[in-house]
Amino acid sequence: MAENGMANEALDRDGFYVLRGAVTSSVVEHLLQVCTQTLVAESESVRARSSRGHVYAARNLIASIPEVTTVWQSDPLLSFLRAELGDGLGLVRALFFDKPPDRTWALPWHKDTSIAVRDNSVESACFSRPTKKAGVPHLIASDDVLRQMLTLRIHLDEVTTENGPLQVIPGSHHSSDCEGDGVASAVPVYAAGGDVLAMRPLISHSSGSSEPGTRRHRRILHLEFANSATLPDGVQWHDFVTPGV
Repeated sequence: MAENGMANEALDRDGFYVLRGAVTSSVVEHLLQVCTQTLVAESESVRARSSRGHVYAARNLIASIPEVTTVWQSDPLLSFLRAELGDGLGLVRALFFDKPPDRTWALPWHKDTSIAVRDNSVESACFSRPTKKAGVPHLIASDDVLRQMLTLRIHLDEVTTENGPLQVIPGSHHSSDCEGDGVASAVPVYAAGGDVLAMRPLISHSSGSSEPGTRRHRRILHLEFANSATLPDGVQWHDFVTPGV
């Protein structure tokens, strides 16, 4: 409970918090195994992105990897989620990223403003810019919707300076046009396998390339949660997995 209080304070102030050792090594090993097996099998599908036969990113994993719907449904993650989002919370999207040592990549500064929905043709002032990602309708959500969401990034590998850690700008999570104290204040997120980064979708973040010669992967299970199954104007989440389901 004490950590939940510290996490709540950090999330309100900075927009992120790292829960150290929140997932056991045996669960991390199992997640690596099932993610690898599933994604190799789907390497040619619209769901996965691959480079020279190696899958490095995959979307919409709720239907294909059952473990993504259960790994967060025990403490400390479930009590943490309930403290932040309330009892009406649900998992709305799951992604996987790998930054392999021989095929590194980088992402520029951005905020996570896109959500997966059943129908992106609904007209609403709360949503804009309909797209399809891996065959699933998406919309850009308003700040009010995004403020009611929380992302958990489960680290399946140790993250050091070698393998392109995520960088975040503390305090940039208050709105879509807020940049906190600017890029000069950015901090890297280092982690051990099993550490979980909690972050608000509106926090500005980026990811650099791995250092030449590293042998480290950087594999992440990225889970997005919302505080309610209901969205404005009749828009519906593409998926909404509640605890116990």
